Amino acid sequence: MAFYFKEPSRTFSEYLLVPGYSSAECQPKNVCLKTPLVKFKKGEEPRISLNIPMISAIMQSVSNDTLAIALAKEGGVSFIYGSQTVEDQAAMVKRVKDYKAGFVKSTSNLTPENTLLDVLNLKEKNGHSTVAITHDGTPNGKLLGIVTGRDYRVSRMSTDLKVKEFMTPLEKLVTAKLGVTLKEANDIIWDNKLNSLPVIDENGCLDSFVFRKDYESNKNNPLELLDKEKRLVVGAGINTRDYKERVPALIEAGVDVLCIDSSEGFSEWQKLTIEWIREQYGDSVMVGAGNVVDAEGFRFLAECGADFIKVGIGGGSICITRETKGIGRGQATATIEVAKARDEYFKETGIYVPICSDGGIVHDYHITLALAMGSDFVMLGRYFSRFDESPTNKVKINGQYMKEYWGEGSARARNWQRYDLGGDKKLSFEEGVDSYVPYAGSLKDNVAISLAKVKSTMCNCGALTIPELQQKAKLTLVSSTSIIEGGAHDVVLKDKTSS
Repeated sequence: MAFYFKEPSRTFSEYLLVPGYSSAECQPKNVCLKTPLVKFKKGEEPRISLNIPMISAIMQSVSNDTLAIALAKEGGVSFIYGSQTVEDQAAMVKRVKDYKAGFVKSTSNLTPENTLLDVLNLKEKNGHSTVAITHDGTPNGKLLGIVTGRDYRVSRMSTDLKVKEFMTPLEKLVTAKLGVTLKEANDIIWDNKLNSLPVIDENGCLDSFVFRKDYESNKNNPLELLDKEKRLVVGAGINTRDYKERVPALIEAGVDVLCIDSSEGFSEWQKLTIEWIREQYGDSVMVGAGNVVDAEGFRFLAECGADFIKVGIGGGSICITRETKGIGRGQATATIEVAKARDEYFKETGIYVPICSDGGIVHDYHITLALAMGSDFVMLGRYFSRFDESPTNKVKINGQYMKEYWGEGSARARNWQRYDLGGDKKLSFEEGVDSYVPYAGSLKDNVAISLAKVKSTMCNCGALTIPELQQKAKLTLVSSTSIIEGGAHDVVLKDKTSS
């Protein structure tokens, strides 16, 4: 006979935190959000800890090298998506590891044969005013010139005018040779009154840019997550099919931590993957696993040797697994049960296996709820997809700027490996959708706002650390009426744009 859970599964939106006693020390500036990313033994320190409890989802529309750099600078970790070739994923990882603060890889590139219209379209897409003109239109092609807003006037120039007719050519540019230090580059910028400085190698190929506007910002990342060699920390997603080829390539590229990307973690496929990694590399390679939604699933993956475990099935904003398969569990209930199982496992074995709440985060306060319910950190997809640094196009829909966002189980991604249960190498049916999300600007600004809310709420609960929040938090279920009452109601809101 089938097993029936007696209690309904709950979502984050069905809970509120009840305020606790706040001492004078409970101020946002005193809150520490450091949290373990990977497992550790009692009395020891984890090999990697996050400075903020945020990691990015393993998705084509979210986690590329650009977002990985931006998030690591804020103290979190991106897991670069695995639904691409081994070579391309490894190249993304290497670009993050090769990144030097202040040296920006060019993401806006054209050839001299492109047109003004191409420049305008690229600016619309990326939001960048500086375009590198290389011989082949690639970020590392031979530099022939640059185009900025000072090089053209739309009202007086034809949009079919070729770039070579109005670009600032190489011979008129001030450049620096590869190997220049950031201090030296900034001195060149200030001495020559430049807004940007191209850095080129011995063959004249573009390596990166240094921008005047980044001078101060390079000093404003006190939480950036670095490895022992002072390089940014980056993760990568793997699957249970081609891991024997993918894992070695990612390790060679310098990846810090891996994560098995799957809609269902309670499976022998994940066990076999972890076992192979342990046979080949021992404990030197850290790998997360998931997803699971109950204590049994957690115990299975913990005993397999997972370094962290993701919780959540069907709760993502573009996930339709529950709709198509009837599989899943409310994210709050799943997090609570798995957190209890983690604590019991720690008492039994002395090994603490961090858990990650993956999915179900709609509002910023849901992050705080997930942490209070026992999650060590959260994985976010839709949240990060809205920012400049995500890899998707920015488009205008009905007068509003949006970013494209699609699930790994959509026909667009066709990431069959994520949903693989053996059999044909194809996506039998969709478990995700193709969509848009409102464009929100830069990652740095938005993460700062979200974490300010988390810290403020923690102070309301009398907690200055995540473990303290988990100990002191008081949570209450709310009625549908309470949810309505929680927002603005019974008033006519003013138009924020009116003066």
